[in-house]
Amino acid sequence: MDRLIYTAMTGARGTLDQQGAVAHNIANATTTGFRAELHKLRAVEVQTEALRTRAFTVDASVVNDYTAGPMQYSGRPYDVAVAGKGWLAVQMPDGSEAYTRNGSLELSANGVLQTRDGRPVIGDGGPVSIPPDNEISIGNDGSISALQPGQLGVVNVVGRLKLVNPPEQSLVRGDDGLFRLQQGGAAPADENVRVAGGYLEGSNVNVVDQMVQMISLGRQFEMQTRMLQTADQNDQAAAKVLSVS
Repeated sequence: MDRLIYTAMTGARGTLDQQGAVAHNIANATTTGFRAELHKLRAVEVQTEALRTRAFTVDASVVNDYTAGPMQYSGRPYDVAVAGKGWLAVQMPDGSEAYTRNGSLELSANGVLQTRDGRPVIGDGGPVSIPPDNEISIGNDGSISALQPGQLGVVNVVGRLKLVNPPEQSLVRGDDGLFRLQQGGAAPADENVRVAGGYLEGSNVNVVDQMVQMISLGRQFEMQTRMLQTADQNDQAAAKVLSVS
């Protein structure tokens, strides 16, 4: 009875957490560079000095789906999509690094290349600054070329994006949606990472799969609540038998 109650109760809680993750994935189905989040549950025995009759369900692991999303042409000179594996490095307010696949970039009022939420993009020597009134293009190696107005054929390389490719198992997703190294610090630049200027990477969320998962989790939660109801009915029946005897 104890095992039934604990497993069903904690399983229902875990199922609700999974439903929340699925809902979060669906809500970000159109977010540029988003990576789907997956949860896996398992049963764990409660360690007590008494009889080991109880077990509960825990969220064993949170797995990020690192499958690449679809490439979408935007035509904007500041947009960039990572082709294959790799990440763009951005600078946090405390000076640390974080990593993203969202290459929808823009210029700040001071000419600093930054993400849409105002985080500076890191280059070879820190944040990348773009000269005013220059037309830029981003090469597949992350180099940023600027064409000065009125000087045809004069192209200057003003910076290069820091592109990294740390092991996926060493990354952890933050509450802000950005990824960081589990042990902290900064990942080294990887010369093999390639990007496509004028493109954006779409979310890798498969809406159909997530909807099917949501239906399955709904049925699973219903089954777990029924198990709790069954345990309650069995307990009431046993109490009646004991009271009669």
